[in-house]
Amino acid sequence: MPNHHLFTSPNYPLPPITKQHSPTMGSIPASGSSDPCKMLRVDGSRIVNAAGETVILKGAGVGGCLNMENFITGYAGHEHEHRAQMAEVLGEARSQFFFDRLIHHFFSDDDAAYFASLGLNCIRIPINHRHFMDDMNPSTIRPEGFKLVDRIVDVCAKHNLYTILDLHTVPGGQNQDWHSDSGLSRAMFWEFKDLQDRAIQLWEALAEHYKGNPYVAGYNPLNEPADPYKATNGHHGARLVAWYERCERAIRAIDPDHILFVDGNTYAMDFRAFPEKTLPNTVYAIHDYSMLGFPISEQYEGTDAQNKALRQQLDRKVEYMRSKNVPVWNGEFGPVYASAQNAGSEMEAAAINAKRIGLLRAQLKNYAADSISWSIWLYKDIGYQGMVYVDPSSPYMKLIQPFVDKKQALGLDFWGVVNKEGVKHLYEPFVNGLRETVPEPFRNKKYPKIWNFDRHVERVVRECLMSEYAGWELAELFRGKTEEELEELAASFAFKNCKGREQLNETLRLDAAGKL
Repeated sequence: MPNHHLFTSPNYPLPPITKQHSPTMGSIPASGSSDPCKMLRVDGSRIVNAAGETVILKGAGVGGCLNMENFITGYAGHEHEHRAQMAEVLGEARSQFFFDRLIHHFFSDDDAAYFASLGLNCIRIPINHRHFMDDMNPSTIRPEGFKLVDRIVDVCAKHNLYTILDLHTVPGGQNQDWHSDSGLSRAMFWEFKDLQDRAIQLWEALAEHYKGNPYVAGYNPLNEPADPYKATNGHHGARLVAWYERCERAIRAIDPDHILFVDGNTYAMDFRAFPEKTLPNTVYAIHDYSMLGFPISEQYEGTDAQNKALRQQLDRKVEYMRSKNVPVWNGEFGPVYASAQNAGSEMEAAAINAKRIGLLRAQLKNYAADSISWSIWLYKDIGYQGMVYVDPSSPYMKLIQPFVDKKQALGLDFWGVVNKEGVKHLYEPFVNGLRETVPEPFRNKKYPKIWNFDRHVERVVRECLMSEYAGWELAELFRGKTEEELEELAASFAFKNCKGREQLNETLRLDAAGKL
């Protein structure tokens, strides 16, 4: 069981951060806009500011900071398990020190300045509810959570960047994945009203704290909900729709002004259970990943058939919004990138990445054609998908890289696995045997049905059970580290110690300037 108080900071005195920039990243130009952000609202199918001017939000999610994920920072499994394992190995005080420092370095003034220099204008802040709520003391909202979010909101405001507050995890988990940090492959949030009530309580507290703040573009109440309960029309999402209506009323009673950014059901892809009447001052959000940008599928070659499929995928997801004349926000999308290590050579990695950038450009052109706001996933990580990534020669990567390699070879992180050939001999006979015990008509009964039988099994066996075991191996790498050593490891995530994925960032800069 998780040690629930491990998200609480003991308020260590924090060493000063020097403001110097790596030759890799270069010096940071002035922010892209000198105009201060103004409160946004919905006007028909547009997002507009106080003057009625259309605003297209273009940005990135800073996942891995206030909601950690295994492929972003390198651990295995779920964040609360990772924290508990680190606390057992390091002791609670030094473990908390390390996580506090990692969060501090992960997104700073330097990061916001660089981001703004690209002409982008919005940062999505994924938030783990445990920063605000203790499962053993559920009625109390922790003030430490506001301090963490305030720091990012304020540093973004300094550079005239909007922020969107994204509740990425809720008690019990709103979806079946690792990034809801439930530790399960079942979304228990939909099965207990008291868990749903707690999420409403948190949003009431956030609304009270951020009401009137023009630098907050709005609130993203749930990331990628996946509610299996069917509405009267036979489509999944009945309890999600009811919860959204409750959440909207609760927020509006406190903060009538901020926009809501509402994800569709089944990982922000399905609006078929949504009602005829839309919520007021609300943007509806899709996530638009294309499998053409991942190593487990056919690769993007720019063919007419592929471009048509990309367009059709987008059209299907935004059909509800078009029919209701409301704005669209693409809250997550983006390919992943190869390295010489996993592609075999620098030349092969470059060839793969050229195709991934080609896919990104095609998607951005589709969004521009429809005036869709977007937030790419991801701003920073250890080298798989981020605009900025930790230097492979940094102390942190030198320490954990062998573990990351082993974790990938074992196929433990769905998002970070390049291929599964290394464990095929273990899992293929096992899964085949299990599949044969389930009669064929019932193999596709389990929700979400977009996953086949094999995928459901590997989520439970690899990404929950085996990843939790592997997490102890990572924690042992930190045993005996002093605070000075832990600070050095955490500082590997500081902007000055990171590298930029220049081809990706240049593509985003061109799009922001309308030159793509």
